[in-house]
Amino acid sequence: MSVTHARNDGRRKVLAIGLGLGLLLMAGVLAGVLAGLLPWPLLLLPLLHPLALLAEMLMAAALHRGDALARPPWRARWRAWAAETGCSSRLFLREQMLCEHRWPDAQAAAPGVRGVLLIHGHLCNRGVWNDWQPGLRALGVPVIAPSLEPLFVSIDQHAPVIDAAIRRLEALTGQAPLVVCHSMGGLVLRAWWRAQVQAGATPQAVSARVAGVITVGTPHRGTWLARFGQRPNVRQMRLDSDWLQALAAAETPAWRARFLCVRSDCDTIVFPPRCALLEDAPALTLPSRGHLELLDDPLLRRQVEQALRART
Repeated sequence: MSVTHARNDGRRKVLAIGLGLGLLLMAGVLAGVLAGLLPWPLLLLPLLHPLALLAEMLMAAALHRGDALARPPWRARWRAWAAETGCSSRLFLREQMLCEHRWPDAQAAAPGVRGVLLIHGHLCNRGVWNDWQPGLRALGVPVIAPSLEPLFVSIDQHAPVIDAAIRRLEALTGQAPLVVCHSMGGLVLRAWWRAQVQAGATPQAVSARVAGVITVGTPHRGTWLARFGQRPNVRQMRLDSDWLQALAAAETPAWRARFLCVRSDCDTIVFPPRCALLEDAPALTLPSRGHLELLDDPLLRRQVEQALRART
């Protein structure tokens, strides 16, 4: 099957699951209203999520002006909006709410196999990586995917969780892990690096504890959308925030060169698109993908597999 056909099949499956969950939710709400158990305004609830994504899409399109990345056609934006609606519904309603612990963290590893640390983003948990787990386990790769809690604290507070996960993978495999981060997860890893250096470790020693980093839709330079949030971690993700500037000032070019920054021209959470780039780091653009939908892209999965092979 060609890559194009695989992408189309994946989009159709994601959209079908999302629509099915949406219809199930609407049916449940309708039954509750008809039975007099729920107030009628709740009939509007299933519409709020796609409408919110629509508003974000329009904002992202308006703010794309001036970005070096070519503007995608409206057809691509509408396709990404539809797929993101289905993908996000599935990930939030099923994988994260119901199946967070479907795949336990690795407890053992075969000799010579490098581990992978998966770091989720804001308002998510480890369940966002459920679709990744079977493929990595089929390759014999030990995986650790922590849930970052509490949700609404400074990004720096998650650094000890990341350090513990890296130590566990080092102990299991005897090697530095490959780290894959979605959204805010990339900032969490960068905050971990800074915390280790501030604690007295040399930049070279801390960088050597990570074989490579792939960030997916990470707001390395912040995101315009964060201006609407007041929680500590959201304020830290505002465009060119003091926190982000201090984070960048503490880093070395050699550390940032270990990153691959994956982004989309249709991301409705991290925009403008240049915000997902990191100075000194190479970039990969996956067109016509929503923020969560980026995780479903087969090219991204292959990139991770190639990185594992290159560093084994």
